[in-house]
Amino acid sequence: MDKLGRILLTGASGGLGTLLRKEIAKHCNTLRLTNRHDMGVAAENEEIVLCDLADADAVMELTRDVDMVIHMGGVGRESTFEAILQSNYVGFYNLYEGCRKNGVKRVIWGSSNHAIGFYPRTQRIDASVTPRPDSNYGVSKVYGEGMAQYYWDKFGLESVSIRIGSCFPKPVDRRMLTTWLSYPDFVHLTECCLAAPRVEHTIVYGVSDNDSQLWDNHMAAHLGYRPKDNAEIYREEIEASTKPYDRDDLTIAVHGGGFAAAGHFED
Repeated sequence: MDKLGRILLTGASGGLGTLLRKEIAKHCNTLRLTNRHDMGVAAENEEIVLCDLADADAVMELTRDVDMVIHMGGVGRESTFEAILQSNYVGFYNLYEGCRKNGVKRVIWGSSNHAIGFYPRTQRIDASVTPRPDSNYGVSKVYGEGMAQYYWDKFGLESVSIRIGSCFPKPVDRRMLTTWLSYPDFVHLTECCLAAPRVEHTIVYGVSDNDSQLWDNHMAAHLGYRPKDNAEIYREEIEASTKPYDRDDLTIAVHGGGFAAAGHFED
């Protein structure tokens, strides 16, 4: 892919942000990093900006002179509505408004399988299905996907919404034998999202090439994502160290796993 001028990476001190920080800098002249927390010392082609995405004026300045955004910021797990509101609703809106007004070409952001978490495991789905969120967190991702579609349809701001499965160095339970996304495959997917000539608004499932599959990515074929890793190599290890699920346990009966099985967070 051609090198971009400036990429903005939000959530740069989080788990996935830290991973991408190491891999994405080679694809741009300048990598602008942001978070609310310390991000260490800037490398040679890095800019570090402390920013709360709920601050609209700060985000407007943050998105200035940026070609593309990789958005991994926000609340990354189930929480209270109020906690999620500021980061995943207000902050997300501020980011898109900053991108629109500053002429950013594309936003690549971390949606989640929890936007469709109540689909039964017996149903393999693609990106065309109606959302079925499993949590406060999942509802915020549905909002984000709706915002991304709106900003494409009305303003021509491109987005890729990555419905991330379970992104870890290796799967740690039986559910992840289906939902696992390896670190190398996640980096590859992000690079595909940067390089694709046209994405409009694309929803893609962030999952590796596992033998067991819940999600069909044919609607995102234009991204060129070809995962290489497969959770199957860990099956013997996982099954030896974990107990089988009860067939009616929502942890395995629906796509969202534990988020769907848990009660309402604020009860």
